[in-house]
Amino acid sequence: MNLEIITERIKSNADLSFGDIFSKSIELFKKVWLQGFILLLLTFVVILPFYIILYIPMIAVGITDPEAIRNNELPPMVAMAMGILAPVVAIGVSTFALALNAAFLKICRQKDIGEETSDDYFYFFKEGRLGKVFILALYTLVLSILGLLACGVGLIYVIVPLSLIPAFLAFSNELSPLEMVKASFALGNKNWLVIFGLVLVTGIVAELGFLLCCVGVLFTAMLSKVPTYYMYKDGIGFNEIE
Repeated sequence: MNLEIITERIKSNADLSFGDIFSKSIELFKKVWLQGFILLLLTFVVILPFYIILYIPMIAVGITDPEAIRNNELPPMVAMAMGILAPVVAIGVSTFALALNAAFLKICRQKDIGEETSDDYFYFFKEGRLGKVFILALYTLVLSILGLLACGVGLIYVIVPLSLIPAFLAFSNELSPLEMVKASFALGNKNWLVIFGLVLVTGIVAELGFLLCCVGVLFTAMLSKVPTYYMYKDGIGFNEIE
């Protein structure tokens, strides 16, 4: 589907239903909780090197000049190096996290329709797809920064469309990155309150895993990602017959 068709579907389809999507998300999560747990672990493994890179200058200072660390005095060059590395790390983390989240939504789709196939967690790392993910991550980062600059209020607004971007990456890959952003805003603006409520409530429910000796959150955290699949499915739909 091109952007024009997607936009028309967004306009013509009924508004999203909070209760319907929430209940369906709970049911689907029962089928994908293990995949969500695996993906969460993969996310930690994939993004860990970026944080190690960020702290390399500080580690180097700790080895060569331990006294500076004890006195909380970072040399200006080290602070500058970390300042330069910070945006690089942020973009890298955003890119890899976005790719994995989109792969999880594709897995959700497979489980929803009962498709028997292997779980491809690294789908967007193959065949040059990561380039598009990188551009989308840049858009996401820029929009988040702009939201923060708007006294934080803007960030609350953009949370909704930004939460939809992984779904468009997963299911509307024929769109350009900019078109995906536009489509996310179109769907998000039409159903802003419902989507914001789902993001907030499922996020809170997902964090209840902390009650299980904190470890439980590793198994429940990805619940917050499942509603995005139904937001796309109910808000736009798929071409194939269900």
